[in-house]
Amino acid sequence: MSEERRNPVGFALGLVCAGAALAAFVTWMIFNWTPIEATQGIIQRIYYVHVPAAWIAEMAFGMTALFGVAYLWLRDDRLDAAAACAAEGGVFLASALLIVGPLWARVAWGTWWTPDPRLNFTLLLYFIFIGYFMVRGAVGDPDRGKRYSAVVAIVGALDIPLIHMSVYWFRSLHPEPVVMRPEGPQADPRIVVTLLLAVLAYTMMFWGLWWFRYLAENAQRAQAAGSARRLEEVAA
Repeated sequence: MSEERRNPVGFALGLVCAGAALAAFVTWMIFNWTPIEATQGIIQRIYYVHVPAAWIAEMAFGMTALFGVAYLWLRDDRLDAAAACAAEGGVFLASALLIVGPLWARVAWGTWWTPDPRLNFTLLLYFIFIGYFMVRGAVGDPDRGKRYSAVVAIVGALDIPLIHMSVYWFRSLHPEPVVMRPEGPQADPRIVVTLLLAVLAYTMMFWGLWWFRYLAENAQRAQAAGSARRLEEVAA
């Protein structure tokens, strides 16, 4: 039996701790090994938080949509729990993204915000998944709320490709990718290594926290269902 099945909480905690340790090492790399970008200078170091936050937030929202599709098909409450927990992580990371992004933009572009296509599509994605939770809370019937929010997540996930393709389709202040390029990375190899390790570190922490939150949510729902059954038995 796998470690994940024998001790799920320990598995989640191990992922979080391993990710945090790697993130600490990446922080050392950023300030001691990775070169300062020639054009933007030291402010470019936000890149190692900004880009992982963007990638993992989109991954979390994509997970929410996939779990939503599975829930609409199978009506398994565990899938809805997985979707909601992923959405929580995605909203948290998108919030961080929308905080550090303007800080970087203020120095790099001279403004906190500009009607850039990628910025607009990212903000739209954020508001859609805020709406995801509003729908869940606004509908009186919990089952309907789960179904409606699953549809919201699926619609929201359609915005993710637009975020990536916006730098090709529209005039944008955001540059085209310098790492994920068909012809290979354009950036300094040390910048690429640091970025990839940062993405790995934060992804490990996200998966660990998501798994821990999912276990807690399932336990809470099982407890609530058990309490409801006992009340029904007493009433009968």
